[in-house]
Amino acid sequence: MINTIGFISVSIAYFRAKQQFIKTIWFDVFSFLTMMNIGVLTTHFHDEKNLSNHYSHSLTSNTEALQTITFRIKEILKPSMYENKYIVDILKLDKKEVVGKTLLSIRKDTTNLEVHIDDILVSCTSFNPIPYPLNPNQFNYKRYLSRQYIYHQIRLNPSELLKVKPGKPTLFGLSENIRKHIITSLSHYNFKPDELAIINALFLGQRQSISEEVFNQYSNAGAVHILAVSGLHVGIILMVFNFVLQPLERIRNGKLIKTFLVLALLWSFAGIAGLSASVIRAVTMFSIMSIAMNLKRLTNIYNTLAISMFILLLFRPLYIFDIGFQLSYIAVIAIVSIDPYLYKLWQPKNKIIDIYWHTLTVTVAAQIGILPLSLYYFHQFPGLFFITNMVIIPVLGGVLGLGIIVILLACLNMLPHFIAALFGKIISLMNAFMAWIAHQDLFIFHDIPFGWIHLIAFYLIICTGFNFLLKKHYKSIMVLLVSIIGIQIIWIHTKLDTVSNEFVIFHKSRHSLISHTKKHRIFIAHDFDSLSAKKDKVITNYVLENQINKLHKEPLKPVYQLNNKLLFVIDSFGVYDIKQSNPEYILLRQSPKINLNRLIETLSPKHIIADGSNYKSYINQWETICKKHKLPFHHTGKKGAFILAY
Repeated sequence: MINTIGFISVSIAYFRAKQQFIKTIWFDVFSFLTMMNIGVLTTHFHDEKNLSNHYSHSLTSNTEALQTITFRIKEILKPSMYENKYIVDILKLDKKEVVGKTLLSIRKDTTNLEVHIDDILVSCTSFNPIPYPLNPNQFNYKRYLSRQYIYHQIRLNPSELLKVKPGKPTLFGLSENIRKHIITSLSHYNFKPDELAIINALFLGQRQSISEEVFNQYSNAGAVHILAVSGLHVGIILMVFNFVLQPLERIRNGKLIKTFLVLALLWSFAGIAGLSASVIRAVTMFSIMSIAMNLKRLTNIYNTLAISMFILLLFRPLYIFDIGFQLSYIAVIAIVSIDPYLYKLWQPKNKIIDIYWHTLTVTVAAQIGILPLSLYYFHQFPGLFFITNMVIIPVLGGVLGLGIIVILLACLNMLPHFIAALFGKIISLMNAFMAWIAHQDLFIFHDIPFGWIHLIAFYLIICTGFNFLLKKHYKSIMVLLVSIIGIQIIWIHTKLDTVSNEFVIFHKSRHSLISHTKKHRIFIAHDFDSLSAKKDKVITNYVLENQINKLHKEPLKPVYQLNNKLLFVIDSFGVYDIKQSNPEYILLRQSPKINLNRLIETLSPKHIIADGSNYKSYINQWETICKKHKLPFHHTGKKGAFILAY
């Protein structure tokens, strides 16, 4: 009803605006409100949880009660060290037909159960809620999955699963079968594991087989974007298809036929690449651009981008929160806005130099656009990104073109071994170049503190600075100066607003980790080895969020003085000093064998804390005792990190 009124209001305002010489703001206001209403309505309709037959409405109140669940494998995720992970569609709950998606984790064992997309399985189990992050500033996996309409998880052993006869194949299943055939065909040739993993990523959108080392090398080199089939790949493939199908324009209705074939080929490629979010948004964007380009219609690139964005959000409204979606559109907008002005600074006559110069200007323009977002999400900046892109992007078109030929010939069993060896060598050289760039540690800036307020401030600087370069007059320079003053105020406020005194007991499975912030300095104490400490992200995230650079290491202490309050730490030795003043808090770590009843009666603490280093049986016993004494009990594995600000 609201949207109907909105459409009527927009139509009336539009026709009135056409008849007015002096325009009013009413058409803009009604258009904005109508679009907002469409967004709210679309988001509501796409959330399956709002449907009456969503599985969540049929769950029993007893979370431990077992139910017979029938589900279909929809997507295969990257496995962890101990589990294989999948996204599944719930088909039945007991005997009731339901809808909805959930996360499935199957523990690895010696049986090596093979599970494929479109397989239908049955198990008698229960749904588990996806946990909230247990430590401050940790990645919120629960929120990430909820934006994909996934609200629960199922954890199973292979023996608890029963395969049933598969139903009708879905588009995802057909896509998976094509990818399997391609991978099987390529495996007959002597590609190295890292080469085959990069080929799978470049052409099939599958990054699961890329080793952590290779992925980090591409990330540190500033080229991780080429490992996801996205706008760069689709744009190059679009140019290849346009070039190959160019002769069709000579026949009658050739442009229309060519446009139809280009769109069919683009969406076929999207299907083979797994219809991932990055592929769908790239193909949608370039499909609209292809229609405009092949029909020779005058278009505004910003309108084209807006149309593609609108269509994507109409079908997937929560794409707006997707990092790849944000980076893709910001990069394209930056390129079309900034690159023409950078390119005009110098126009070399030599074609080869001109290609590299234009590559550099495009790279710099894109980096200007995505830099604030990259710092906000990843807190790092690859200083040699321009070298990486100047080497890779000019040859990527040739790599993709040769790769398509290699895949087609391999599927037809007609690929000569020398061509396969040549292509493998090219991929190997690309990997080696990324590794060399990634090892230039001086040019890779890690752990850069950057919050959402800095994100807004930097985009304000970019927009006002660009506007000043285009229009050098009094108003533009005043706006630029005001934005510069604004970001200085923000930076000063951030520095003054940092945590001054805070004690945190983090949750780490099988380990203890404590941070003590005193006068803007963080003291870290833990009991794990140096290699694990180097890889650990808990402290890094905490330091980045609080923007404190003074980090000091210290051993775990038996007693912590927190102003006028004491915290006792009792470890596996179970030793504590009864002569000390009564402690306000007691931390139990490494499963101490103590009589907690006696300890409570002796020391009279106000709070008992147990971290992740303790046995679960001990924790359950301590929790029961604390309930008996009506004493607060905080288990970091259940309630998250214990944070005490003083």
